[in-house]
Amino acid sequence: MFLCPGDRPSPDEAEQVIDHLRDKGLGVDPVCRVLELSPSTYFARKKRPKSDRRLRDEQLRPLIEEIHAESGGTHGARRITRALRRKGVEVARCTVERLMAELGLEGVIRGQRRRTTVPEPSAPRQPDLVDRDFTASRPDQLWVADMTYVRTWSGWVYVAFVLDVYSRMIVGWQVASHMRTELLLDVLEMALWRRRIKKDSSFIHYSDRGWVWCRFG
Repeated sequence: MFLCPGDRPSPDEAEQVIDHLRDKGLGVDPVCRVLELSPSTYFARKKRPKSDRRLRDEQLRPLIEEIHAESGGTHGARRITRALRRKGVEVARCTVERLMAELGLEGVIRGQRRRTTVPEPSAPRQPDLVDRDFTASRPDQLWVADMTYVRTWSGWVYVAFVLDVYSRMIVGWQVASHMRTELLLDVLEMALWRRRIKKDSSFIHYSDRGWVWCRFG
């Protein structure tokens, strides 16, 4: 399920996603293809002098994180705004709300708290035979899977992908407004189709939840 145009992340949010995946060793071009963005736009944005708003945001983020941490993660936007003003920092509450969303911070919410991952306690977890040795001697020997997310004004946007360790190529990807099981299955199916994996082929499919030795036949 791909997002409709109204659900696309803002330029700042898209840049955060690209920077996050770039730090993991992924290329900018394949990530931009997933997000349907132009790599030239991304690089131009990185070279462009920062706007007053971006400079202001960079000053406020560490202050918001500090106050949120000092409160034990309980303060929401209203209390953090008040705390900033007591420190002599004049800021609008909507700005604090926006930056907290970008930082993935929230205060204590009455009732059920939002969770971005819901593990199944009864599901068996496979042992980690990869042991942080992310090397491969041939293509389609070891795939690694990961997922990241960013909060937008329209809700949470999730990006899932599968990377071939040998070529460092993204062989499967998907963007969705949910993180249900079918999102990850769609990514795996796309990778199998794009790499033309034949019957009786086998490889390791790894994620932070363990590894799976896959054989198709």
